Amino acid sequence: MKKFLTARWEDLIMVNYEVDPSLLAPRVPAGTELDLHEGKCFISLVGFMFLDTRVMGFLIPLHINFEEVNLRFYVKREVDGETRRAVCFVKEIVPRFAIASVARFVYGEPYQCWKMDHSRTEETVSYSWSRGTCSNRLTVDRGDHLGVPDEGSHGEFIIEHYWGYTDRGKGHVDEYRVEHPKWELFSVKNEVIDVDFGATYGGQFAFLNGQKPFSVLLANGSEVTVYKGVRIEVDLPSEELG
Repeated sequence: MKKFLTARWEDLIMVNYEVDPSLLAPRVPAGTELDLHEGKCFISLVGFMFLDTRVMGFLIPLHINFEEVNLRFYVKREVDGETRRAVCFVKEIVPRFAIASVARFVYGEPYQCWKMDHSRTEETVSYSWSRGTCSNRLTVDRGDHLGVPDEGSHGEFIIEHYWGYTDRGKGHVDEYRVEHPKWELFSVKNEVIDVDFGATYGGQFAFLNGQKPFSVLLANGSEVTVYKGVRIEVDLPSEELG
């Protein structure tokens, strides 16, 4: 596989909600299925820093360091006896118009450009994103260093997915691989989740405004490589092909 993007992802706040699988079922790319952990279906709000970003090995001025906040869920695909555990995105928000436009129109990723800001210290990590009258903020205080989560744990499930799938419609799905070392976690306290899920992600997600998260995680992050995607073809019933 050819490297498409390299970067460093740092200070990943992951706010995880247990949801009914029926909420996400219509969004599951053909050829994949929802990935559950101990029978639970999760959706995650993730804020982090994109640093030292290089596309095809090149630094692009004004597009090297920036924030991203995404809403994602988890799927898997069986390939020759291998289980490829992956993420899919409801929406990915960045502060750079060019990044959002190329990702959306060329690669089919659900990117949008919003005004964004962040603050990171040894004690606190915070991300904010706004558009029009909608303003959101995600903040946690960093607690104890917990290290790499145990195999099979909830923390490992949330952070250890190394594939991604993008549904391009009509049975066309793009598959790409993400490579990074295992991340270490910190406990969090004094978390602030001031997010209008309905206005930001659509009315079907508005119920998350009043739902307590199943967990809130903070990962240190690492160097990351995203490999160029490949198209997989999935046979669909004739009625779905339209």
